[in-house]
Amino acid sequence: MVKNRILLAEDQALVRQGLKMMIEYSGKNEVIVEACNGKEALELYPKHIIDLIIMDIRMPEMNGLEATQKLRQLYPKVKILILTTFADDAYAIEALKLGAVGYLLKDADRERLLYSIDKALEGGMALDEQVAAKVVPQLFRNKQEKKPLPIPLTERERSLVFLVGEGKSNQEIADTLFLSLGTVKNLMSQLLTKLQLRDRTQLAIFALKHDIED
Repeated sequence: MVKNRILLAEDQALVRQGLKMMIEYSGKNEVIVEACNGKEALELYPKHIIDLIIMDIRMPEMNGLEATQKLRQLYPKVKILILTTFADDAYAIEALKLGAVGYLLKDADRERLLYSIDKALEGGMALDEQVAAKVVPQLFRNKQEKKPLPIPLTERERSLVFLVGEGKSNQEIADTLFLSLGTVKNLMSQLLTKLQLRDRTQLAIFALKHDIED
């Protein structure tokens, strides 16, 4: 099996070692290059065949955002997944605007990390759920004309989709619709299945692309 070739940019050696073990756990990925900062990542990338760069933000000499910007300018097809400790909307928005294909927090479990790598390599957007609700509306709002819904939705389902598109958290949706948090989570799961969407990020993008109030 041909493995996905990963460049891992992380300044802390112990963290880098742990991430490498997680990344390679599935057998589908191999960390073939390691960098201690953005400058090294920028220098090493063109010397190897790389499928995905996994990039920390706060690193010495050149941080991950600077490196992402320079790499995308020089190599527009490069795929960069930001992996950081910062659950910060501004960081996430800047990273995605600079061309990163995802933004994931380091406290994510192994399954979430591997899923995000797969999604990034498939051309999707991999976003941590803690930041997705706030980030997606700011990135996609008013970027295109609304499309009609592909399938009919009930009034409650429309409300749920609309609120996700507004960047509301599950608790905020529960408060708005006078439902329990558990009910909202169940409805969210059912809605994702009905719309054949994989996660909340895709639902938020769906909400912003379609005319929910039609």
